[in-house]
Amino acid sequence: MASNEKVDKAYSHNGSDVESNNAFHSGETGQGLHRQLKNRHIAMISIGGVIGTGLFLGTANALRHGGPVGMLLGYITVGTVCWATMISLGEMVAYLPISGGHIKLAERFVNPAFSFTMGWNYWYNWTIILPAELSAAAVLINYWNQNTQLNYAWITICLLVVVAINLCGAGVYGEAEFIFASIKVLTITGLIILGIVIDLGGGPNHDRLGFRYWKNPGPFVQYDGIAGNTGKFLGWWAVITQAAFSFIGTEIVAIAAGEAKNPRRNLPKAIKRVYVRILLFYIGGTFVIGLLVPSNDPQLDLGTGTAASSPFVIAIQNAGIKGLPSLINACLLTSAWSAASSDLYTSSRALYGLALSHNAPQFLLRTTRRGLPYICLLVCASFSLLAFMGVSSGAGTVFNWFSNMTSIAGLLTWFGINLTYIRFHKGLKAQGFDRRKLPYIGPLQPYASWYALFMTVLFCVFSGFDVFLKGEWDTATFVTTYLPLALFPVLYVGAKMYYRQPIIKPQDMDFISNIAEIEAEDYDEPPPKNKLEAFWQWLTQDVFVFRS
Repeated sequence: MASNEKVDKAYSHNGSDVESNNAFHSGETGQGLHRQLKNRHIAMISIGGVIGTGLFLGTANALRHGGPVGMLLGYITVGTVCWATMISLGEMVAYLPISGGHIKLAERFVNPAFSFTMGWNYWYNWTIILPAELSAAAVLINYWNQNTQLNYAWITICLLVVVAINLCGAGVYGEAEFIFASIKVLTITGLIILGIVIDLGGGPNHDRLGFRYWKNPGPFVQYDGIAGNTGKFLGWWAVITQAAFSFIGTEIVAIAAGEAKNPRRNLPKAIKRVYVRILLFYIGGTFVIGLLVPSNDPQLDLGTGTAASSPFVIAIQNAGIKGLPSLINACLLTSAWSAASSDLYTSSRALYGLALSHNAPQFLLRTTRRGLPYICLLVCASFSLLAFMGVSSGAGTVFNWFSNMTSIAGLLTWFGINLTYIRFHKGLKAQGFDRRKLPYIGPLQPYASWYALFMTVLFCVFSGFDVFLKGEWDTATFVTTYLPLALFPVLYVGAKMYYRQPIIKPQDMDFISNIAEIEAEDYDEPPPKNKLEAFWQWLTQDVFVFRS
């Protein structure tokens, strides 16, 4: 088939597309997932994936280890990697918004063994994070109620709500995530504005801070007391490690692609605006935090897991403002609740994607008439019971080991996405496809994906650097940091031996299947029905997402 014929075949649908061995949504039950996520759902799911406890609480350790400038540079560095990963992912899922997201894309453009490895790594990541978020919600409630014996009850209540939301289907999940993400967006935006006011002397104490803390105690921190540029560099690298784990989750929009309405139009909108969210929320937030709190403030090392550890709360209390810490803790609680709901949704769809690729038992493909993969959902929800391990000290230690391993698993997902895109790009070129006709074209490609691929490997290899410092060795930290990194190639080699299929050649990659079904669902978005919808459209697209 000539190149121009391939292009015409891929970008038009006339009902005679090549049939796919794996149906677009149907799996083997004839039901499959249904497209229920609206434009505003996708926009806020993407935003909500960026904003989390990493920004509200994790920045405390980042400031303590790196100083205001070290923290800012660390988040900027990771932000560029996140952006490069998202534009790579965006180009693929905007063209092929199929169930299973990047797990199925890896099967098409690399080989089944890599899809197997990415899928189970991704499923483990989000399945284990789910009980961790439920435990975090219970800790946040302890800010008001110090009776930790009630943590079992708090976890149970949060778990029931999370499972109920997901059992109601993707549409209800989208609405809940829209509300939760809106609260997070309004919270961080309000905190950034309030931080600027406090820095300029607008607080009750009228103390104008300016860049005071950039001068004393200084822009950088000497990590672990190591003198000179080496200590400053290690402080910056410690921030990078923290920031990388904070950004994990932005790729959730790919898993949601299989249930997104009008995906060819809505997914590019969400992906193209990722850099604005990174700039506005993380870079803007860390810049303001560095102005408000000195890096040697002892409150940064409280480790309570509640609002008391947040740099924003520390700055508010130092400025003499009362009442807001409880409000912020309530917002943090909704953030943990939102994250748990999102974790269950993502893990269940990842498991569905594995089954769709024949990398998991086929009974997992069963869905309800409304397109809910209820078997996958119930299997993943059962793992949330691990949250109760976190309540007891002995079992809690073991549970923390499992949850710590999810950090590296998340970075390995980014590695897999970028490798898949590099293969995708080679396939387009080999088969004569015109990238200019794609629904979304990532800039600086394929160089951006190569950059992100290299940096994610670097992050993984040196993420546990602190255990190699003199007197800092910890066996548990070493194992939980590097075990997932070692298991990834082991899983791939094992799957490669089982499937006995080579890496797919660029000229043999499938860019045709599913195109007719996808383009048939492309339509113009209707205007807002009322003033409330018009307000939220303005808020999520024009203010916080900006038009591209």
